[in-house]
Amino acid sequence: MTAELSRIIRPAAVVPAAAAAKIVAELTSRDVSNGGVWNATATLWQRYSEAWDGPGTTRGSAVLVGTIAVAYETPVRHHITIYRVNVSEAGSELGWTVDQLCDEALSYGGLTLAACPRAELTQPPAPDPFHLKP
Repeated sequence: MTAELSRIIRPAAVVPAAAAAKIVAELTSRDVSNGGVWNATATLWQRYSEAWDGPGTTRGSAVLVGTIAVAYETPVRHHITIYRVNVSEAGSELGWTVDQLCDEALSYGGLTLAACPRAELTQPPAPDPFHLKP
C-alpha cells in the first residue's frame, strides 16, 4: 500500500483566530533561515527535513518534506483555512504522511487535523442559474 501524498481537505479545515496566531508565531520562529524547519508564507507552509544550510541561507542539503496550502483571513478575519496538503516523495521516504504534516503545524495551536473545525458547506442555489432551460 502506498502512502497518500496529496489530499484536498474537504470540507476545508478552519483554524480559529487564537490558534492561528499561535501557529503563525511558531512557524515564524522556526523559520528555515534561522535554524528551523518551516518556510511559511501567506499561501504556503513548507516543512523541510532540516534547516537551510546552503550558502547565503539557501536550501543546501535540506529537502522539502511537504506543503500545506493555506488562505489567511478566510472564512473570517484572523482565521486560516487549510485546503490542500502535499507530501513530497522525499517526505514520504522519510515516513511523513499528510496527517502527520498537518498535525505538526497545527500542534503549535493545540489542534490536530482530525480535531480542527471544518468549513460550513452550503447547498448551491436552486435552480442552477447556469443550467436554466428557456
